[in-house]
Amino acid sequence: MSGEFIRVSVYINEADEWRHRPLHLEVLRMLHDRGVAGGTVLRAVAGFTARGAVETTSLVDAGGKLPLVIEFIDTMEKIDLVMPELRKMVGRRLIVHERVQVDGPDD
Repeated sequence: MSGEFIRVSVYINEADEWRHRPLHLEVLRMLHDRGVAGGTVLRAVAGFTARGAVETTSLVDAGGKLPLVIEFIDTMEKIDLVMPELRKMVGRRLIVHERVQVDGPDD
């Protein structure tokens, strides 16, 4: 996979849910089911959102209210296909699109 692609970053919270399940896992499942090239969830060690206070944790803490970032990369056509469902799932959370150059192995 090499060339120009779109990276989407979705900023959510650990406590966010979709149909009583962790939102980040449900988004990853949806992306996988739709054939998106790849996705990752990154957990912050500290952070805040526009409406929240600064949250922090230690490595021994489990759960909490820290920000998570869901990132995935694919073609613009594929991104356009998953965006309506993604927006429905994440509501008013911040979604960022970036054009990126991918230099990876061709599969």
